[in-house]
Amino acid sequence: MITFSNLMIPTSDHEAALAFYRDLLGLELVNDVNTDAGRWINLRSADQPELGYTLGSVAVGPGISDADKTALTELLAKGHLGFYLFATDDLDALHARLAEGGAEIVSEPADQPWGPRDMAVRDPSGNLLRINQA
Repeated sequence: MITFSNLMIPTSDHEAALAFYRDLLGLELVNDVNTDAGRWINLRSADQPELGYTLGSVAVGPGISDADKTALTELLAKGHLGFYLFATDDLDALHARLAEGGAEIVSEPADQPWGPRDMAVRDPSGNLLRINQA
């Protein structure tokens, strides 16, 4: 058996990302590790504790050139490094919390032709999240 255990989400601003994922999405902080190799903030959902979420530094590690760091940071800001699908049991309540918290709403909750009712939002680093009603 093999399972998916952790979702790595690149971030350019750990404090803003933590506020978004913890305070607005409701994930729980597990730990916060800061080393010379970068910073990783580990979170989890009480509803799915077996899956971890790691907010990791973008463009760190051995062998990454300054040009690559610049390119990765720019791609992240444009939303081209991550696309994440989440589900909630109350899309309208989550939408209201995200809007009140100042999140960048890309598309309002709507019934989609492919099936679910969903919305789209960007995290503070630029990652696109689609959230559907489970």
